[in-house]
Amino acid sequence: MTAAPARHPHSANTRAALLDAAAREIRRRGYQPASVSRILAETGVTKGALYHHFASKLDLGYAVFDERFVPEMRTLWIEPLQACDGDPVQLLIDIIRDAGAQMTDADVALGCPINNLAQEMSPVDAGFRERIALALEAWRAAIEEALDRGLSHGLLQVSVDTRAAATFIVASLEGCIGMAKNAQSAEILRQCGDGLVAYLRTLQNRT
Repeated sequence: MTAAPARHPHSANTRAALLDAAAREIRRRGYQPASVSRILAETGVTKGALYHHFASKLDLGYAVFDERFVPEMRTLWIEPLQACDGDPVQLLIDIIRDAGAQMTDADVALGCPINNLAQEMSPVDAGFRERIALALEAWRAAIEEALDRGLSHGLLQVSVDTRAAATFIVASLEGCIGMAKNAQSAEILRQCGDGLVAYLRTLQNRT
């Protein structure tokens, strides 16, 4: 691999390059197998410059989670739901369909980085466990709040328990991606997505 052009070791651009390279490394391999040497080789940054920006590999991993993985989730899921004034169920269906259509075979093989880290790091590191819990709760709460607005506008069945539904939706989405990753199968992802869409439609008020 050809080293990247040299950057000022203390610059914001250097820090961003390290985060981007570390995010790619963690997506491909997981946090524990992730190699600082590969990250440095990809960026052309010295080890001293890396440790100027991040006190340790763990600090780098936390920053990748907070500044790369969580913003991706917020952009895809939370912000559209917070801005939703219409039918939240239809919005969820549209997001699921769009996300599924855009996922490549490589995306299926890699899975969801937040779910991957939950499986790998939650049992062994409190810092990751707390971050993952906060991220998943923010996602679940955004769905619940959107469903609450839909319920108040008469768009959902009056019997819908929005908290339980939101919890189930997040768990189902993460489970779908995890199953597809394990099987290396876009077809399983599609089947699971279709099942979740069918469930979501049962929440809508059709009267």
